[in-house]
Amino acid sequence: MKKTKKKILQTALALFNSKGMAKITLRSIANEMGISQGNLNYHFKKRDDIVEALYVQIVERINSSIANSKEAENPLEAVFSISKSMLFIFYEYRFFLLDFVLIMRENSKVKAHYIQLMKQRAIQFTALIDVLIEEELMRQKIIPNEYENLFKRFQILSDFWMSSVVVEKDEITKALVNDYSEIIYQTIFPYLTIKGQELYKSLSLA
Repeated sequence: MKKTKKKILQTALALFNSKGMAKITLRSIANEMGISQGNLNYHFKKRDDIVEALYVQIVERINSSIANSKEAENPLEAVFSISKSMLFIFYEYRFFLLDFVLIMRENSKVKAHYIQLMKQRAIQFTALIDVLIEEELMRQKIIPNEYENLFKRFQILSDFWMSSVVVEKDEITKALVNDYSEIIYQTIFPYLTIKGQELYKSLSLA
């Protein structure tokens, strides 16, 4: 990535994170960098182009995290690893969750990709659940769509946990990322077998 283009993305990310997208324009970013808007426009014609580039970075980081989770000693640890990594990645790109609805309303390209990505994530989640059941760490489903809806709960928590933080705490900190990681972990606990619960407790205390 060209040096100027990389600097634009870094500057935009910092401004989006600190002030929110609604207050940041291409001119704001150019002024912060001390360059002309024409120079910035050479690399990014619209603010949406910057948002899309940052979104690609988020997806690539999460994909890498999911790939690295394969090194976990067991599938439950993989769930923990993926969840915590995702929350810390979103902390770095927190504007995306704080302005999630705005982005999805205004950027059809990001929205379309996100919808398809969630379908892929659902498949990955289902495969992980199947491994947990096979290893007797999670019980078989009891009611229709039970684990499909568990994925939806994970998705909702992942997409909107930061909004809850802002409402309750005003400030988002790395310490709170750890707290909310635990909240998301506990979503899976009622579905675990005795064996799974014991492993969960050992991982939580590790």
